[in-house]
Amino acid sequence: MINSLKTIAVFGCSFTSRYRQNLCKSFNTAAEELGVNLVYFNCLGKIGNKDAQYGDLEIDLIEAVGLDGFDGIIFDGEGYNVEGMGDKVIAKLRTAKCPVVSVSSVVEGFYNIEFEDAEGVRMLTEHFLDVHHFDKIGFMAGYLTHPDAQLRLKVFREVMRSRGLPEDGAGMFEGDFWFHKGEEAADYFLSQPERPQSVVCANDYMAISLATAFKNRGLRVPEDIAVSGYDGTLEGQEFLPHITSATRERYDIAKKAIQLIIDLCNGEPVEGRDLTIMPRLILSHSCGCAKLDYKVESENINDVYAVSRGLSFNLYDAESAFLKMNKVDSIERMALVFKQSAVNFGDFNSFFLNLNVDSRGRTANDSDYRSPSGSYKSVIWIDRNNEYTHKEDLFTNEDLLPETEKNTPHFFYIMSVHCAERLFGYAVIEMQDNDIFNEFYNVWLINMAMTLETLMKNDRIKKLIGTLEELSIRDGLTGMLNRRGFDELSRDAIASLDGAQPVCTMVIDMDGLKRINDEHGHHEGDHAIKAAAKIISKCCTEGEIAGRAGGDEFYIFALDYSEDKVKSFTKKLNKYIEKYNSESTRPYKIELSYGAYVCDIDRSGRLEDLLSESDSRMYEQKQAKPNRRKS
Repeated sequence: MINSLKTIAVFGCSFTSRYRQNLCKSFNTAAEELGVNLVYFNCLGKIGNKDAQYGDLEIDLIEAVGLDGFDGIIFDGEGYNVEGMGDKVIAKLRTAKCPVVSVSSVVEGFYNIEFEDAEGVRMLTEHFLDVHHFDKIGFMAGYLTHPDAQLRLKVFREVMRSRGLPEDGAGMFEGDFWFHKGEEAADYFLSQPERPQSVVCANDYMAISLATAFKNRGLRVPEDIAVSGYDGTLEGQEFLPHITSATRERYDIAKKAIQLIIDLCNGEPVEGRDLTIMPRLILSHSCGCAKLDYKVESENINDVYAVSRGLSFNLYDAESAFLKMNKVDSIERMALVFKQSAVNFGDFNSFFLNLNVDSRGRTANDSDYRSPSGSYKSVIWIDRNNEYTHKEDLFTNEDLLPETEKNTPHFFYIMSVHCAERLFGYAVIEMQDNDIFNEFYNVWLINMAMTLETLMKNDRIKKLIGTLEELSIRDGLTGMLNRRGFDELSRDAIASLDGAQPVCTMVIDMDGLKRINDEHGHHEGDHAIKAAAKIISKCCTEGEIAGRAGGDEFYIFALDYSEDKVKSFTKKLNKYIEKYNSESTRPYKIELSYGAYVCDIDRSGRLEDLLSESDSRMYEQKQAKPNRRKS
């Protein structure tokens, strides 16, 4: 695979969200300690709030991935944000021969390591009851179709009932696990007969939105109403007041998941298929257990401003990249733009763009590309440390990663590159540290996919124009140049002359075509014309320009010609005519008359004058033939 170390695949979605970034960092830290490689298969899923179809082709890539090269697989099902997407990934992972460990959700048949969310909600609720001695506690749930929301509400109700209090406490409001319901929730809790002393929220995002709404109504948090969240997010600890929460111990779950796979690979005994990770309380400002340290907070504010400034500069870089990509006319140019401008998502060691190849070896950006063959071609290869073996040839979905002899843990992120309805292939990136790239890398991949789409469409237009141009200068019956094509190419040749040079024109005419048409039909006449065209074309071995002028007449123009070349041409012409007639079973023979004219001209020479002289000579030959019959 990558090297001789064990390699574990991690399947998940939205790894670049601020909530999930810490998960990747925790897994990378644990993998480095335990000496294994990690390969993340990251999906974006839904783009914004509505564009869920983006995830369809991401699934196509995952379904094509070969799993036999992995020693173990970790499945993070919590992040999939498109309905049915997680189920499709699970179906794919059920085909794996190696151990599969699910984190954050229980999947039948997998090894499961999950966060003990029930205990976290219990601890937070009991904290308000036992430490702050509140008995009027509200609960803001997530959307109740979500199993996490159902579990957290269930535990809250159990604790309240066990203390002899109403199971919904001072009121239960169904939120959305996001920031949109804070105002509505605040109005709900403040409309209760008795105002809550505190509200337990099912995650930090809703806690932030609720605390903000309370402050907008002139209430102080925690002095007037205390608030807690869940998940221990970075946003919750940056918000003022910092949100009291229960953190999911990501490093613990990462280390246990990786160690479990190592033990299973080594045949070590494992007790049971399900493990749990206990949460840890973060007792902070929003419940009153900690006071603001304004010196610390001022530094935090400076850090937030620095992040904001960086975001603005990264946005400018992204805008510039779109403009540069808009001018790209080849994959080579696209690679150059990426090398020069990919500076806004973090430092990386390597980047590889690999495109699908069809059965005829055409890459997916070729407009003639048909369907994936299961092979790929690397079209962008950036290896800043010169560590990997460059893949010059095609490779399959069992060999998605570059090879190295360096036996230190590597952390790769694989994502699909697609646009509209076409999956072009996939990209692999390795960052310089244990962290993941930011969202601007996703923007780069979308930008590159759009550029590939544009290159494909431009290729299609170019080929279409080429086809139309070819049709406009080709004779439909014989495939030779038509009169227009012959004139254009011959005049271009004359215009290229540098001083006076010898040229030759020939006019060749079929003898007896009218008789063939009259006696055997026009289909035989067409066959005779095609036979003559084939004979004439076969004689053109010295760079001659040959065309069908119309009817039974053919023209030839040649640069740097001589009388000796004319004799050689006519000798071949007669030879091929004789050979055709001796082998043909047709009820007629092919006969040709020709006239050749060799002279010196410069670029002011007129093609019409040369052809006129050749035509006269052809007519003289035709008239001089014995037993001549009217053609």
